[in-house]
This record gives sequence, C-alpha cells and structure tokens, in this order.
Amino acid sequence: MRLLPFRFEENTLWLLDQRRLPFEEVWVACRSAQEAAQAIRAMVVRGAPAIGVAAAYGMVLAHLSGEPPAEADAALRQSRPTAVNLFYALERMRPHWGSLAASLQEAQAIWAEVEATEKAISQHGARVLRGQVLTHCNTGPLATGGHGTALGAILEAYRQGRVQHVWVDETRPYLQGARLTAYELQKAGVPATLICDNMAAHLMAKGQVDAVIVGADRMALNGDFANKIGTYALAILARHHGIPFYPALPLATVDPRLETGAQIPIEERPAQEVTTLRGQPIAPPGFPAAHPAFDVTPHPLITGIVTEKGVLYPPFDEALRRALGL
Repeated sequence: MRLLPFRFEENTLWLLDQRRLPFEEVWVACRSAQEAAQAIRAMVVRGAPAIGVAAAYGMVLAHLSGEPPAEADAALRQSRPTAVNLFYALERMRPHWGSLAASLQEAQAIWAEVEATEKAISQHGARVLRGQVLTHCNTGPLATGGHGTALGAILEAYRQGRVQHVWVDETRPYLQGARLTAYELQKAGVPATLICDNMAAHLMAKGQVDAVIVGADRMALNGDFANKIGTYALAILARHHGIPFYPALPLATVDPRLETGAQIPIEERPAQEVTTLRGQPIAPPGFPAAHPAFDVTPHPLITGIVTEKGVLYPPFDEALRRALGL
C-alpha cells in the first residue's frame, strides 16, 4: 500500500510531515491557502508533482476560508520558485476562482491525472533499467501523490525482475534520499543500499552501477532540466563512465516558455539547513554556507527522457516539441 503525502477530508488538506520521516508519521492540517503555502515553503510536502497537487487544493482552501483568490494564488506561487508543477496547477485552477465546486473538481482532476501519468512513466521507465540502479533525492509516491516518477520506474522494474538492487544517494543537505527514498524502498521490500552522495563515482568506477534515473522539477524545451542539487554531478559521472542517465518526469514539468536551462530560477534555501543536521550544529557558529536547492543538468548529458508518452531520445528539442504538440 502506497503511503501518500496528503489527503483532503472534511474541508481540510492533511499533509504528511515529511520533515519528520522516517521516525514519525505526523499529519499537518491546512485550512487556508496561506497555511498550505507555508507548509510547501517549509517542505512539509515536497516533490514537484506533490507540490502541484497541494497548491491546487490550497486554492480550494481559499474558497473555504474566504481568502481573496488573487492573494491566495500569489502566496502559493511564492512558496517554491523552481518546480514548474506548482505554477501549472495554479494556472489550471485560475478559471475556477469563482466556484468552490468547480475548484474542488479541478483539484481532484489534477490529482487523478498525476496518478495516471505516473503509472505510464513507471511502465516506460522500467523498460530502460536493469541490474543495479542509482537514484538521487526522492521521486516515489511521497514526492508525487501518484505512483512516483524515477522511483516508480525503479519499483516497476524490480517487480518485472529487471532491477536487482538500488543505490540510494543520501541527498545532502536535506537527506530526502536517506529519510524518504530509503523508507519507501524498505516498505516495498526492494534490496537497496544507502550511500553518501560523494560515493557515486567510486561505485561507478567499480562497475556497480548500470543506470542512473532521477526526477526533474523543471525542464526547458531543449532538454536541460533542474533537479535536486547534486544531479548535475551525477550526470557528469555517468557520462564519464558510460552509464545511461535518465530523468523521469511528466510532460507538465516541461516549461514551454524556456528555451534553455539557463532561464530556470534556482531556489536558495536557508544556510542553516547546511550548517545543522536535525537541529544539531555541524559547523562553527556563524560560519557562512550556500544552499542552492537545485542545479541544472545540460541536455547533452542525458541518454533519454522518460515521460508518460514514452522515452524520448535526441534531438531532445524536436522530441519534446512533438510530445507537447508544439
């Protein structure tokens, strides 16, 4: 049974607090768009598809709490700037600002589409995976509200007997791999091993990685994509060692306004998330730290792009435009 990151009951959006996993399963109640925006910003819920669904339900909460729709929309847009799914969902909700019933119906439709899309992504992605697979950050149901993207493909490939073992990057500094991906794989009974992010090159050099598959938070029309910080380094390592490298994403993650990844805004998160670990200092007091939450992987490093319409291959600009109907 999948552990989903949210549920909507009794006019309340309940979010599974992913900051407290894997040690506690605590649900946070959101009863207004402002509360939903704050929860997204604080990473109670995270993962691009899940953020989009949560934002859609945030607009439903705006109706229920009497918040002006424009103010609610603005607060949600400012919560996380990189993941395009948030903005896609809010654009979908905009025509329904005047109706609670229509807003709720649209939010439900967005969630259902996530489920169907990710089932297809998982099936297509499973076909290109084999042996030992490495993944970064968290891209399972906790990050999406559906079947998962990259991790969904891994789980499906394991069910088919194509994948035997998963290497899980810890994903510093927020540890989504250690706390969430490891948690989901353990629940699914999939053989997996946690590694520090800086161990990937060693494993690749020893021939212990057969493919790398990751998620994406925003992709430009040429195939450049933003994902959790550390993804770009993995792509370079995979290219050097001749290992296939795939991002897995719904086509809604492609931003048709962007020609290249240089145009993707990169969220800067608090330095405290680098200098502390679960509230405990790991650096000298007052020492400065940088925390770009994402990096951009250039499309020449990609083997293929796993989408709900199949795996797209170079030239990516042509393949993406064709898949998007542009």
